[in-house]
Amino acid sequence: MKRIGVLTSGGDSPGMNAAVRAVVRKAIFHNVEVYGVYNGYSGLINGKIEKLELGSVGDIIHRGGTKLYTARCPEFKTTEGREQAIENLKKFGIEGLVVIGGDGSFMGAKKLTELGFPCVGVPGTIDNDIPGTDFTIGFDTALNTVIDAIDKIRDTATSHERTYVVEVMGRHAGDIALWSGLAGGAESILIPEADYDMDEIVARLRRGHERGKKHSIIIVAEGVGSGVEFAKRIDEETGLETRVSVLGHIQRGGSPSAFDRVLASRLGAYAVELLLDGKGGRCVGILSNELVHHDILDILDKKHTVDQSMYRLSQELSI
Repeated sequence: MKRIGVLTSGGDSPGMNAAVRAVVRKAIFHNVEVYGVYNGYSGLINGKIEKLELGSVGDIIHRGGTKLYTARCPEFKTTEGREQAIENLKKFGIEGLVVIGGDGSFMGAKKLTELGFPCVGVPGTIDNDIPGTDFTIGFDTALNTVIDAIDKIRDTATSHERTYVVEVMGRHAGDIALWSGLAGGAESILIPEADYDMDEIVARLRRGHERGKKHSIIIVAEGVGSGVEFAKRIDEETGLETRVSVLGHIQRGGSPSAFDRVLASRLGAYAVELLLDGKGGRCVGILSNELVHHDILDILDKKHTVDQSMYRLSQELSI
């Protein structure tokens, strides 16, 4: 394989640039040309493709977002759109494609694979919701952004003796909520993967108030529901002064952590290795600090799960 492409798709995540850099420089090291596809699958259809050199990816490893940009592309969901994408790839002589993104991006890579075009998926999403890998690129950075916010909110919650509900991102996954809640010492954590008992949450708040506790932090994953509505319920059922913070897209931005930079570099380079070995239709990941790859068709059929032992621990520590 002498010429490969790389694109980023779906929601941006810190570390995507580090992954793009790794793909480009690993390929050039092996005398393989690299072409960047701009604006995700939309760029494939519209032919927004250009050759990348070593200097093209200089000074980006520490930057959030994605140099290649990203966009939604309803046209790619059609057979005509995918055929146009492959026609453009062939026009540029591209023989394999690295796709950096989440499950929606992987679905696009799957569709190209089914049409005979070799793709390798690299998991880039703050949600950490891709099966087959312990961590996705961007999760660690987003997690630390949330923890920093929780620490600041706790300061003002203590000063005003209030209960705070903090809504975090994650789509249908609870990893950001669970990890940040455990790390931030939250009194309650609500995630989509576990049922919650409103009576127990209220009882825990009242027990804390009775023993002189001046504040409480409750973390709500967006997949559970609205943090604003949950705060209203707490206020109505306890009478405790309650405020809500919806952290929103601040969680998607910022300079990637050292962990995410290293993870992105390893996964991006590994994706290139697979393509050069003639292995398409794969997605890469990391399990117990070892690089792994899976059939992309199998991964999309699996369901994301969280570590239930961590969830139980969070409940035990918040008595």
